[in-house]
Amino acid sequence: MRDTPVMWQLQDAKSRFSEFLNACLEKGPQVVTRRGIETAVLVRIEDWRALQKAARPSVRDLLLGDGPRFELELPDRRSLRPGRKPVAFR
Repeated sequence: MRDTPVMWQLQDAKSRFSEFLNACLEKGPQVVTRRGIETAVLVRIEDWRALQKAARPSVRDLLLGDGPRFELELPDRRSLRPGRKPVAFR
């Protein structure tokens, strides 16, 4: 697999998609550019799944890992809704 991906202009990737796909499978990630700006990357499905798995830790990893379990600051319960009016007893 190459270290630097090959650049394809959008119109070339569209018109030669089979070649584009084969280059991805044989040589690694292929970058698509639109008007000279890198826009998308075509990668093998195995690479995509590995990236997805690495980006999303498992529940087990979250529970057993160091650091906070979540980054949400929970509001005070009293600030969520106003309290009831006091009941007047006679």
